[in-house]
Amino acid sequence: MHRRALTACLAASLLAAQRLPAAPLPYRLIPDATEVRFTFRLSGRPQHGRIPVRAARIRIDPQNLTRSQADITLDATRARTGLIFATEALKSPGVLDTARFPEIRFRSTRVRLGPDGRLSGGARIHGVLTLRGTTRPLTLHAALYRRPGTAADDLRELDVHLNGSLSRAAFGAAGYPDLVADRVTLAIRARIRQAA
Repeated sequence: MHRRALTACLAASLLAAQRLPAAPLPYRLIPDATEVRFTFRLSGRPQHGRIPVRAARIRIDPQNLTRSQADITLDATRARTGLIFATEALKSPGVLDTARFPEIRFRSTRVRLGPDGRLSGGARIHGVLTLRGTTRPLTLHAALYRRPGTAADDLRELDVHLNGSLSRAAFGAAGYPDLVADRVTLAIRARIRQAA
């Protein structure tokens, strides 16, 4: 009887272990295929800039995409626009104040899938953005794609597209309001590869 109870207990624990959800898989950014772009209006005309990624921690759960996570740090000191004077103004104390706040960080808090249950076609990533030491909610429209020509179950390398917008004044980056509009749009294109 004791042996039967032990066998039943062992079998139950093995089945329970099989039902445990798998941990999200770690991915790393491919720097050459990753770009963080922003657009702002200067004297009514759209201007574009880029900010490089300093660090990224990305985890994707293929079995339950809502458990996926992202924690991205941008290097504000290396932000660039197409105009040297606009780049200097961008880094100044009135805007990003990169001398005091050299990093910009986005951390996801919730993933909402699109109507088709995928991370594309209406998916959103809710999170918090820390800019100039101020942390506020930010929602990004998201799309996650397999690389063209890969098998349906090949998730080793993925393309990520994120888009959104923010009020710079909400983060205290309100300098030059007579020249630069408050709204800034973001467009992020990244390629990620499953970490070994």
